[in-house]
Order: sequence, then structure tokens, then C-alpha cells
Amino acid sequence: MGKLDGKIACITGGTRSIGRAIAEAYLAEGATVVVNGRDEAKGKQCLTELNAGKRAAFYAGDASLQSTVEGLIDYTIKTYGQLDICCLNSGGVLMTAPIAQMSDEEWKLEVDWNLNHVFWGMRRALNHMIPRNYGRIIVTSSVEGKLGKPGIAGYATTKHAVNGLVKSVAREVGTLGITVNAILPGLIETDIVRDTGPASAIAMGLESYDAMIGLFTQESALKRPNKVEEVAAVAVLMATDAARNMTGCLFPVDGGTMPY
Repeated sequence: MGKLDGKIACITGGTRSIGRAIAEAYLAEGATVVVNGRDEAKGKQCLTELNAGKRAAFYAGDASLQSTVEGLIDYTIKTYGQLDICCLNSGGVLMTAPIAQMSDEEWKLEVDWNLNHVFWGMRRALNHMIPRNYGRIIVTSSVEGKLGKPGIAGYATTKHAVNGLVKSVAREVGTLGITVNAILPGLIETDIVRDTGPASAIAMGLESYDAMIGLFTQESALKRPNKVEEVAAVAVLMATDAARNMTGCLFPVDGGTMPY
């Protein structure tokens, strides 16, 4: 018996990095999972590697678009009949430069990908969860939603906003059997971070990618980067009945980086 037997989950950005680790952890606990990603070929490869048969499905689309986020939730309900766990995981650093150099288009994309995608997903999921008096909404935020470093103002701003959204919505649905929580990962050396890291380091005034990794590592109590599996373990807990009394919470998974 798994901790999530019979539960149906959807995950934005679920084909790689943190989202992929969450999908694997949910499947291991007995859940059925629909993962979202932009790339159809990567989605098919992900399903092959997950090897979960009918307990896994893929929904293609860009999670910075309202149609994709709402379509994922609608597809999950249509395919499996219900939605118990909505994991809004997609997002990331898009613009690595001082705010004075950001264009309106770049700012809008940061807001759509990191913040609006969470709003769209919450709203659609709640329309299904409220009549059932049950649901788990789990958002991947960031430690930068409580901190803020130079060069990533768009990312930090949207993650601060996501944290406020989580707290507010949790109070709106707290008596309806629905919990709303956020996980705040510290730096994880995923493929996404390795792709954007050099530009991020320069924007932060650092000389190299390695210097950026060193800075984040030294800021933590454990003195090492975090792992996707460590985030996924918290995502499992938040989805279970063991966490039914936890809502409106911001859970750092950062090796002790957060000062409060």
C-alpha cells in the first residue's frame, strides 16, 4: 500500500528536474500522474522511462500559457475522472540582468511563467476540488521568494508574489478539505540551472558559474547544493493525509539557507 494509492495528480513542468522527481515519487507511492512539458518527444521519452503504464500520461504545452495550464487540469479530469493533487511546479529564471535593462516583454514572460501559471492552475483546480471538499495544491516556489539577489529581480518578485498567493488561498479554502502549500527549494544543479547559470552569475556580479555555485553553497548550513529527491520527498508529504493540518505553509528545502 502506497501513501497515495488511488490519488490522481498533475504536474506542470513534470518531465525533468524537480517535476520529474516529484512524478517519480508520486508514482512510487501509488498515485496516477499526468506530467506536462513543452516537448512532445521528451514527454514520450519521460513516459517510457517512468514505465508506469496507464498510471502515467503526458500533456504537451508551454506552462506560461493559460490554455496549457487549464488544459492540463481539464485533461487530467477527463482522462482519470478526478484531480486530487495539483502540483504547480513550472517556472524559473528567465531574465538575468539588472531591472533597468528588462523589456516589457521579458517582464511579462517572468510574470506569466512564474506567477500567472500558478494563479491559472489554482483557479481551475479549485473549481473541481471545492465541490468534492478535497484537494492538495502544491506549488514549487523558491528561497528567492523570501530573499532576493541582484540580476534576478523578475524571478524574485514573482516568487514573493507566489508565496503571498499560497497564504491567501489557503485561508479561502481551509474549511473545505483543501490544503495549499509551497515548497521553497534552494539551489539545485539541474540541467536548467546549468543552462542559465553562466548568465545568472554575470548578472549577479560574479565571475563564473562555479563562483555562483560556491556562493549558494556557502550560504547554506549543509554546505552543499540541494537535490531534486529532497524536494520530491516534501511534495509527497504535502500530498498525503499526514499533512491535512498543514496549509498556507512555505516549506524551505534549502539546506538551512533561509534566515527565517
